[in-house]
Amino acid sequence: MAARGPGRLLLLLGLAAALCLPRAAQPPPGAFQAGLGAASLPAAAAARRRYLLYDVNPPEGFNLRRDVYIRVASLLKTLLKSEAWILVLPPWGRLYHWQSPDIHQVRIPWSEFFDLPSLNKNIPVIEYEQFLAESGGPFIEQVYVLQSYAEGWKEGTWEEKIDERPCIDQLMYSKDKHEYYRGWFWGYEETRGLNVSCLSVQGSASIIAPVLLKNTSARSVMLDRAENLLHDHYGGRDYWNTRRSMVFAEHLRVVGDEFRRKYLHSTDEADRTDYNEDWTLMKVKLGTAVGGPYLGVHLRRKDFIWGHREDVPSLHGAVKKIRSLMERHKFKRVFIATDAIVEETEELKKLLPEMVRFEPTWEELELYKDGGIAIIDQWICAHARYFTGTSVSTFSFRIHEEREILGFDPKTTYNRFCGAVDTAHRGEAQDLLLSG
Repeated sequence: MAARGPGRLLLLLGLAAALCLPRAAQPPPGAFQAGLGAASLPAAAAARRRYLLYDVNPPEGFNLRRDVYIRVASLLKTLLKSEAWILVLPPWGRLYHWQSPDIHQVRIPWSEFFDLPSLNKNIPVIEYEQFLAESGGPFIEQVYVLQSYAEGWKEGTWEEKIDERPCIDQLMYSKDKHEYYRGWFWGYEETRGLNVSCLSVQGSASIIAPVLLKNTSARSVMLDRAENLLHDHYGGRDYWNTRRSMVFAEHLRVVGDEFRRKYLHSTDEADRTDYNEDWTLMKVKLGTAVGGPYLGVHLRRKDFIWGHREDVPSLHGAVKKIRSLMERHKFKRVFIATDAIVEETEELKKLLPEMVRFEPTWEELELYKDGGIAIIDQWICAHARYFTGTSVSTFSFRIHEEREILGFDPKTTYNRFCGAVDTAHRGEAQDLLLSG
């Protein structure tokens, strides 16, 4: 499935080609350890580094994509043990749940949602625009499309493996008249791929490291369908270091904090949720956070109503459970994050007058985008004294993690709605490794 564009393109990439040094000329791995920010690298070292890019299956949502980042970050740490690599952050856009009309939501940089200096304290990262400036043009030398094995796997015979195989599904890339590959490329129509091939993969993220180190000399490599890679060490120290580095952008946290103060009588001082801007210095013990005097709720609706009926209660069932929790914990307010349609939210207001929601103006929505509004909702839920969410929802999962990072007792965090019986169950907490 591999193909290479004509030689004249490589002339355009002369600068990039000139900078592709032999392996022996690569700088020592110690100079590129995780935690050394991309901006702090010497110019000569930056010129020699290789670029790792990735994308995810288009239907996947914002919060699953955040999980894929953790997997790819683990792969990058493995690569950094041998060579100088940097992760190029895939621009956000065109997600299923981002349905606000008349809002431009493509080619969104990560800095709109996350704090880049914090990310760089874990692994070296840059935005896609910086990659374009550094690499000499909108070209990605090698695209690997990750897929499962056509023959599948037999129960009881799981093994980690990776092989170059014929593409199972039709490629989402097409050749133009110059024999370059065109594709979605995060909304950057000018971007081209020089080579595209498919890899069948079954295993954790770092299984692909030998391929990147030994099977290709491409300076820029993209892994499409990166969600096919599993976590190297889910729930371990490396996982949590990466997760903790995903600090929300300050402007979104400020909006959430002001909303808490104004409408929920919640402040970090009173709630014992003091936040250190440097995540590497934030050491908390579970159970130390108290939280604001309100119930936090994530009530998933829309496609979950028919896709996960056993996990989503009726509106009346949800209100019954919410009232029960409010009475038990003596809360006068409940903050609800939900994707419910307008008719359902209006019904919720009638059934639950105590409900508080963050309802952005059009100007705020245009400024923060749907992704930013989701983060504000999660930030407010993360500071509630007690939280209940929706089972199997990655939106709720990310709130669980945020609350552990803030130091909440797992008993106040891992609670969820159920469907038909309209009761809540408590999930199992993950062990958060805050040391090191």
